[in-house]
Amino acid sequence: MQPQYQMGYDRAITVFSPDGRLYQVEYAREAVKRGTTAVGIKCSEGVVLIVDKRVTSRLLEPVSIEKIFKIDAHIGVASSGLVGDARSLVDRARVEAQINRVSYNEPIDVEILAKKLCDHMQTYTQFGGARPYGTALLIAGISDGEARLFETDPSGTLLEYKATGIGTGRPAVMKVFEDEYQEDADFAGAIKLGIKALHAATEGKLDVSAIEIGVVSIATRMFRRMEKEEVKRYVDQFEE
Repeated sequence: MQPQYQMGYDRAITVFSPDGRLYQVEYAREAVKRGTTAVGIKCSEGVVLIVDKRVTSRLLEPVSIEKIFKIDAHIGVASSGLVGDARSLVDRARVEAQINRVSYNEPIDVEILAKKLCDHMQTYTQFGGARPYGTALLIAGISDGEARLFETDPSGTLLEYKATGIGTGRPAVMKVFEDEYQEDADFAGAIKLGIKALHAATEGKLDVSAIEIGVVSIATRMFRRMEKEEVKRYVDQFEE
């Protein structure tokens, strides 16, 4: 049961409670915390995104669960929370990236794209008639030869990280990163660390068919999702 004084303030997104809280935004954050775990790691060669897709039934085709998306040639996104909300933001991000190419004949800067998405998400915390997005994104890309990794929040907050996680396993993931993250690691080292963090977040119940990995390389300025065989090879190396 909610305290009596709280109940009048969690109905509308535009109403602050007496202690300065927007309950609907906090509830949207809870939706993210219940989502599958996703991690992002910057390394010397670029950025790695790894997602646990949490396959709940053997009848489900794992390939149909999409948690990592390509936004532009040099930008990829991992999501946690409500998948439909994430897909809506991904579509918006793709349009913003194409508008930038058509208008300025150059790829969009990763930070500019992240800020545009967060500005959009913030408007849904300020006006009535709509709910906040129940999703968080990890935005990875290359700008001016430098790897960038941003984390968004349902409130529209934007933070840049060297390594971070979102979703239900975030506390376990951040503990692993705090203890073992190294900036000079290569892709192989970053992927190994990410799989170890996911292993800790899932309490050892890691399924190779439920892991998706995306990498964006500084050398090629290209984002790609790894094939199933590549992912299996990295998981097998970790288990050994």
